[in-house]
Amino acid sequence: MRRLSRRSLLAATTAAAAFSANPPAAAAQEPREQRGARRLRTGFERLAADGYALLEGERVGIVTNPTGITRDVRHIVDVMHADDRVNLVAVFGPEHGFRGTAQAGGSEGRYDDPATGLPVYDTYLKSGQPLADIFTASGVDTVVFDIQDAGARFYTYIWTLYDCMEAARLAGKRFVVLDRPNPVTGRSAQGPVLHKEFATFVGREPIAQAHGMTVAELARLFNKEFLAAPVPLDTVLMSGWKRSDFYDASGLPWVPPSPNMPTPDTALVYSGTCLFEGTNLSEGRGTTRPFELLGAEGIDRRWAAEVGRLGLPGVHFREAYFAPTFSKFQGKTVGGVQIHVHDRAAYDPVRTGIALLVTAKKVWSGFAWRPDNWIDKLTGSTQVRTMIDAGAGADEVVAAWQGELAAFRRMRGKYLLYR
Repeated sequence: MRRLSRRSLLAATTAAAAFSANPPAAAAQEPREQRGARRLRTGFERLAADGYALLEGERVGIVTNPTGITRDVRHIVDVMHADDRVNLVAVFGPEHGFRGTAQAGGSEGRYDDPATGLPVYDTYLKSGQPLADIFTASGVDTVVFDIQDAGARFYTYIWTLYDCMEAARLAGKRFVVLDRPNPVTGRSAQGPVLHKEFATFVGREPIAQAHGMTVAELARLFNKEFLAAPVPLDTVLMSGWKRSDFYDASGLPWVPPSPNMPTPDTALVYSGTCLFEGTNLSEGRGTTRPFELLGAEGIDRRWAAEVGRLGLPGVHFREAYFAPTFSKFQGKTVGGVQIHVHDRAAYDPVRTGIALLVTAKKVWSGFAWRPDNWIDKLTGSTQVRTMIDAGAGADEVVAAWQGELAAFRRMRGKYLLYR
């Protein structure tokens, strides 16, 4: 396919930017029941509806996983590959892989996709120049990103986004982000902010634990605040999404972004209860309710009673017993709690997660942090761990990060694309 002139490319980009800011007029002609539901259109849906004009003349590679689907659950790689209007030449797979065959901490490696014949390159745990070299070797002009996020700083796909943006910059490639909803709303940011000395793949840069942003918004923030220099960036926005919307308002099918994120309910609690990965308690992996079930051998009804007395908004705690089929306590029956969110608008997942840590340590003498202090990587500093060890209550711990959270919220406000 021919390369566009600089003038033609600028015109296409300008048209796409206007498209992303203004829903098509056809949306106003939808039936009343669809208009009442504010039918959401993803970034990909809007890109395709515009005939892929933003990608015209480009050799395109896409970073995606099983969540990159259309409303009728076709994978966008299959859709784009079959469409002559776009020249898709490569796929880049993150953690768990492009087709989703790998468990946590794994990927699919380099292979040719049997369905399309496209080369699939592995990006997991790759960054900087080595990842830039992969983009160069693939022969793409533009790297597209389309992955469903879960709304938490330590959910690794946003750092795949970050690493791929930096690598595209190093390789001299253009970057396009196709937006999808934050499943737990974009109302506000919550939780501690990462301290840079604790940067890992579960948090590269100082953002809040529950960031309250979409991937397109994060891409704009990364590009201006954190990358060594900006990458040429375009974002294709959603239409029909409000910051107060939970995932079920989207009308989109939910595909687990990773094996232990089976439902939007999981995402709702994840930014708080994932902290239990930093302890010797089970975070519910190996059950049908990961991150909603928490427990360990030796815990009984006293934990649910203790945390229930705190009167945390929007949530109840039930005494629960379960036997994980893998991960911590595999095959053993453990006691603990199940989290039942009854008012998700009032629920604060990070505060709840801290309260659960504080009360677990109080009622169970066997409580311990992971020996590698993984909790510090998850929370972004030593503050949470050391305060809890010193006997601080949940409200004291939450109060300690409010200054840095307020600073992040001010920075975040400059990059919000939806009101």
